[in-house]
Amino acid sequence: MPLTRNGVLAGGVALWVLVVLGLDTGATLGQQRLLGLGTWVLLLLALRGEDRATRVQVAVVVAYATVIEYVFADALGVYVYRLENVPAFVPPGHGLVYLAAFCVGRSAWAHRHSRALLGWALVLCGGWALWGITLADRPDALGAFWFGCLALFAWRGRSPLLYAGAFFVVSYLEVVGTSLGTWEWQPTDPTGLVSIGNPPSGIAGGYAWFDAAALYVAPRALLWWDRRRPRPQNQSGDMSRVVVSRDSSSVS
Repeated sequence: MPLTRNGVLAGGVALWVLVVLGLDTGATLGQQRLLGLGTWVLLLLALRGEDRATRVQVAVVVAYATVIEYVFADALGVYVYRLENVPAFVPPGHGLVYLAAFCVGRSAWAHRHSRALLGWALVLCGGWALWGITLADRPDALGAFWFGCLALFAWRGRSPLLYAGAFFVVSYLEVVGTSLGTWEWQPTDPTGLVSIGNPPSGIAGGYAWFDAAALYVAPRALLWWDRRRPRPQNQSGDMSRVVVSRDSSSVS
C-alpha cells in the first residue's frame, strides 16, 4: 500500500512521541528546551504542506492547550510533569497531536471504514471508562466523564472521524507518557471529590475540547482576517472559499 501524506504525518507523530518522551526521561531543563525547539521545528515543517485553514486550527489548539497546561498542570497540579514544569515540547506537541488526529480523520482509509473506526473508538473508550469506575484499583470518575464528552462530540459534532482519530492518537500519547513517567495524574482533582486515573480513561474526550475549539474558532478567525484585508475585485469569491475550507476540514 503506497504511503500517503496522512499516513506519514500520523506515523511521524507516533515516532515523535516515543523519541521525545523517551529522551525526556533523563533530560535536564536545558536539554528539555532543546527537545522543545526540535518539536517546534517539526511542527512548522509538518504545516508547510497544509492549507491555511488547517494551520489556523493548529495554532488555535496550541494557544488553547498552552493555557490549559499552565492552569491545570502548573497552577492546580491536576497532573505533574517530571521536572514540575510545563516542558518546552508540550505546546508544539499539542499541535502535532491535533494534526495527527486530523490526518487520521481526513484519510481515505478512515472514510472507507468510518463506521468501524468510530464504533471501535467508542467501544474501546467506553469499555476503558467502565473498567475505570468499576474494577480499577484506582477509581477514574474523570475518565468516565470525559468519555461522555467524546461520545457527545462524536454524535453531535461535525467531525466525528477527527474525534475517533483523537481517541487513538491521544490514548497512545497518554499511555506512553504516563508509563515513562513524563507526567503523572493526581489521584483526585483539587477538590478531592473527583477520582482520576493515570491516565484518565476518556482522556481523548478532554482533548476533544481542543479539537472543537479549533473547528469553531479557525474559520471565524479566517473570515475576520479576510474582511479586514483589502481584496482585488477578481477575488470576490474568497469568502466562499474560506467557508468551503471550513467544511472540508470539519468533515475530513
